[in-house]
Amino acid sequence: MLLIPCPNCGPRDETEFHYGGQAHVAYPANPAELTDREWAEYLFYRDNTKGAFAERWVHSTGCRQWFNMLRDTVSYDIQAVYPMGTPRPATAIPAAAESGTASTGADSTTTGNTAPSISATSTASSTPAPEGATK
Repeated sequence: MLLIPCPNCGPRDETEFHYGGQAHVAYPANPAELTDREWAEYLFYRDNTKGAFAERWVHSTGCRQWFNMLRDTVSYDIQAVYPMGTPRPATAIPAAAESGTASTGADSTTTGNTAPSISATSTASSTPAPEGATK
């Protein structure tokens, strides 16, 4: 679980939030002049970057406010949380110290006091990857 730092309520569990898509998608200046293809690209085409990605989030079960978040799509590390309408930070701004990390406590689906251990279940494969495969 992610611990997302709400700018209004402080750090909360990710289950309290809803993802709102890519941030900073500019609305077309003259939408009536767009072709069907251009309009479809505005509505449906989004970046799918590996690494830092600006996203919109809403704290749906808390303050119900929208905000932007700069998050690494590989490590899930939250690099910055900033208000709507603010430009994307040029460099990563560290979020709250306890945000962006996996929760180690029990959640509603576990019955113990601590998170389950995965060290005993992970196995390393000695078979090499096929030629051309990526890691």
